[in-house]
Parts: sequence; structure tokens; C-alpha cells
Amino acid sequence: MEIPSFLHHQVLGNELIDYAWALLVLVLGGALNRLLSRLVSAVLFRLTKRYTAGVSETELHDLLIQPLSILLFLVTFYLAFGLIRYPLPLRGVPSVEPWPKVALLGLFHLGVITAVVWGITRLVDFALLVVQRRAVLKAVGANRLDNQFLPFAKDLLKVFISVIGLLVALGQVFGVNVTALIGGLGIGGLAVAFAAKESLENLLASFTIFLDQPFGVGDLVTAGNVSGTVEKIGFRSTRLRTAEKSYLTVPNKSMIDKPLDNLSLRTARRVGFTLIFDQRTTSTQLHAIIAGSIAAVQAHPLVTQDVQMKFNALTPNGKEVTVQYFVETSSYDEYLDTKEELNYRLVEVVEKEGGLFASTTTTTLISAGV
Repeated sequence: MEIPSFLHHQVLGNELIDYAWALLVLVLGGALNRLLSRLVSAVLFRLTKRYTAGVSETELHDLLIQPLSILLFLVTFYLAFGLIRYPLPLRGVPSVEPWPKVALLGLFHLGVITAVVWGITRLVDFALLVVQRRAVLKAVGANRLDNQFLPFAKDLLKVFISVIGLLVALGQVFGVNVTALIGGLGIGGLAVAFAAKESLENLLASFTIFLDQPFGVGDLVTAGNVSGTVEKIGFRSTRLRTAEKSYLTVPNKSMIDKPLDNLSLRTARRVGFTLIFDQRTTSTQLHAIIAGSIAAVQAHPLVTQDVQMKFNALTPNGKEVTVQYFVETSSYDEYLDTKEELNYRLVEVVEKEGGLFASTTTTTLISAGV
């Protein structure tokens, strides 16, 4: 088949047919990009299938599809523009590459390095997912060390990979002498240390948290005036979910340089309050109420046996009886349910013995049985 003569017309040192071939490569590459991305991720999954129990191929594909697509697009871009000759400038030197070609090659190399680093960090995410799923399959679950260390190690490894990628880009794309640069960092290291003093303190604090393990993911903690459930421990900050369901980020240094109360490690939760009875409640009724209430509270399976209920004071408002007991649970919801149930039991005892609660707002007497 004879090529039409107009396709041999030259524009910027290339025939129109050269541009047509380059465009065809770009179109085909774009059309096959998604298919090839799925094929590469499928092959990778097959190679690692024996080590990835519990993780599906779809999950690996969702992690790798974007970096693989970008990498394949860059390869297509390189092949397409490799078909085109770059004209020299008017005063160009034949032995020197034209600047458009140099610029495009630089962008290509930078894009490839970025896509590769991105893909490797996604593989790190996949590896962490595999470890977590294998723990679930073994029915052992992720312990405190796993919950605390694995996300921390993942973030640290990602930073290391990103730094390596940055150094490779500086050397390959921008022509920086990386060895001399690293050597120069020793001279400016002191200044960098002072400038990043707070960040370094938080990084060291994260190692302290990991080694001492004063708390872990899922624990309810109070540090200073901050309180919440730990959702993530990073190498700079700790993320807490507060009682108001807000997401609070606290520097790691602040988590260890203040007294820290790990509420989740309590063996029991204390309940303490005061009951005020009307002056018309007799001593016989008080004895019966106290004895019946102690028996009712002690009968609950989650309450310890050291229940205290004392006739504490006589005041103009009435007869005060203090109540204290401990609920053996680390769950706040279970603690509230137990407290509510026992409050009902106390009211039932008072009603049974004919006691009267004093009014704290008016002089009107209110019977607990009404």
C-alpha cells in the first residue's frame, strides 16, 4: 500500500507520518493501559499467592492500579516520542542534544522514579495488610505490639523509601552529586538538628512509647487535659478519638512528658455518690435501706465485694448516706449499664422500706414511692 505523498511533508524536522506513528502508539498505549495494569498486578499476585493468605487479588489491584497505570503511560510516552527526531536550534552543536529532548527525558525519568516509589510504598501497605489478615486467620488477632508497632514501622519504612527516591531523583534527573550532598549534611547537621528540634523530640518520644508501651491502640488515656481513645501512634504524633467523637492529634512528646493515666488498664471503675433522705426517714428505715442496698449491689456479678454505704452526716437538707462500689469492667458502656441497673435497685430498696428522698430544690417532701 502506497503512503500518500502529503504524509511525507516535513514539519519541524519530521514527516507527518512520524507524528502519525507516535500518535498511534499513544492511543494504543492508552487503550491497553488498564488491561496491562491488571495483567501485571495479576501476575504479581500469582507469584506471591502462597504468602498472601486472606488477601484478595482485588485488594492488591486497588493498591497498585494507579502507580502501574502511570508507569505504563510513561513507557508509552517514551516509545511514542522516541519515534520523533528533535531538530537542532539554528546555532545548535550536532554533538549536543536539543533542549526539548533533554527536558522531556528529565520529566520522563522523574515520573518513572515517582511511580516506582509510589508503587513500592503501596506494596508496603499490601504487606501490612497481609500480616494483619494472617493474624486474623490464625484466630490470634492483632495484639497490642502489632497494633502499635506495625503502623509505626510502615510509616518509617515509607519515609526511608521516599528519601531514597529523592536522592535517586537528585542524582539522575538534576545531576546532583549525591555523595557530596550527604557529606555536606554532616556540616549542616547541627543547624538542621536545631531547626528540627521539636520534630526530633517527637520522634524520640515515639520510640519511648513503643519500648515502654504505656498505652496502645484502642486504649482510653488521659494526658494532662487531653483524653480520648488511641486510634493511631505515628512517629510524630498520636491520634485520639475524644468522647465528643472529634479526631485529636497530640505530639508524642506531650504524651510522655505529662502524667499519663491509662484508663483501659484499670481493674475496676469506681462509682461514688451521696443519697440525701428526708428528716422523716427513721433510723430503723435507714438501717434497713443500707443493709438492703448493700446486699442488692453485692449481688451484681460485675461488682466487687468491698461495697461501702454509710450514714455519713446530718444536715439541714436531710440525712446523707454515702455510696461507693467498684465495677469490674474496662468497657465504659458496660460500666454505665451496670451503674444504671444498680441505681434502679437502690430506688426499689428505698421504696420497699418506705424511705423518703429529700428535695434539693424546694421544701416539698418527695416520696420515692410516688
